[in-house]
This record gives sequence, C-alpha cells and structure tokens, in this order.
Amino acid sequence: MTDRGGPIALVEPVEPVEPVEPVEPVESMTRARTDAELTRRGIRLEWATNAWNLLEVVITIWLGVQARSLALVAFGLDSIVEVFASTVVIWNLRDNRHDPGDQRVHRALRLIAVAFWLLGAFIVVASVRGLILAVRPESSPGGIVWLSLAATAMFSLALVKRSTARALGSETLDAEASLTFLDGCLSSSILLALVLNSWLGWWWTDAVAALIVGGFAIAQGFRNWRNAAPHLDEDPGTATP
Repeated sequence: MTDRGGPIALVEPVEPVEPVEPVEPVESMTRARTDAELTRRGIRLEWATNAWNLLEVVITIWLGVQARSLALVAFGLDSIVEVFASTVVIWNLRDNRHDPGDQRVHRALRLIAVAFWLLGAFIVVASVRGLILAVRPESSPGGIVWLSLAATAMFSLALVKRSTARALGSETLDAEASLTFLDGCLSSSILLALVLNSWLGWWWTDAVAALIVGGFAIAQGFRNWRNAAPHLDEDPGTATP
C-alpha cells in the first residue's frame, strides 16, 4: 500500500501479554517449611509427654500407695492433669484454620490455666490435710529411683518444648512447657522429701514439698489466664471477650 508520500509499512497486531504470576519469595517458602517442621516436632513432643505421664500415673500411684506417701500419690494424679494439657496443645497445633484475634489460642490457654488450678488446689488441700493429720510416709527406695528418672525426663522435655515454642511462636506450647517444667520441679521436691524422710525421718517434708509446688501451680494458672487476655495489638472486635 502506498500514499502520496511513499509506501506505508503494515504493522502487525501485537498479542496481549499474559500477566505473570508473582513468584513466592524463597524466604516465605522456607519459613513455611520450617513452621511445618516445628509444628510436627511440637506434636511429637506432646505425644511423648502423654506416653510418659500415663506411665507415671500407674507407677507413681502404685509406689505412693505402697509407701503411704501423699506426695507420690499427688504426683501420679498430677500426671492426669498434664495429659489433659498436652492433649489441648496437640488439638491446637493440628488446627490450621484461620484464627482471627487468636481466639482459639486464648481458649487453649484458659484450659491450661484451669488445669494448673485443679492441680494446685488438689495438692494444697492434700498437703494441709497431711500436715494436720501428721501422715507419716514410709521409706520408698523405688520412689526415689523413679522420681530421679522422672525429673530428668521432664526437665529435658520442658527445655525442648520451650525452644520449639519460641521458634514457632506458639503460646499454648510455651504454656505447656511451663507445666512440664512444673512437673520436673514437683518430682524434684518430692524426691528431696523422700530422701529426707528416709535418712532423717522428717515425715513432714513430704507434705511441705507438695504444698510449695501446689502454690506455684496456682500462680502459673493465673499467669496463663492473663496471657489468654487479648493482646494490645489485636482488634478488640475479633478477640474473645
């Protein structure tokens, strides 16, 4: 085709360019994989805690009945409460649904706080009763050996749980790590009481050790309940009342 000024070049139509899908940053993909691995580790730790605590329920209560030790029986019953707390954490870690205002997390923290209070109230009441009635437990070499193992296991689990919870940013796992640490403190206190009773005949140490840990459990319950309150950076309209 030509016009008065010379030939005119034909321009071919340009095909529309398809939009390029944004590429997910490598850092985000790595973070997602890391969170998934940490979540699986947290769940495995909680299942390991449940298995150990169920073993504690049977062995410790049996040893406590044999030695008439209030602290040993209380320690066995405490393990039932800890199974509940670990189960709450497993439920929370497995639930991947959107959680506006961390409502599910706060409910889980309140449940763990109630577990602390139940544990603490039982231990305090039983300890005071033991002191008033002057309950004198017998020597329990088996209890000393078992509590040595229990303290080592609980402190180790608490350490790994705490590091996993901090890396994952899980409030419920961190709270349950405190409960596992409490279990280690409880077993250590009762271990000391059993040793003193066996060597020096100090029968009252059995109840006093449990009483101190019971008070600590109640304090931990209040701590977790406060942590369950909506954070300052959350939308008040989405937080749990």
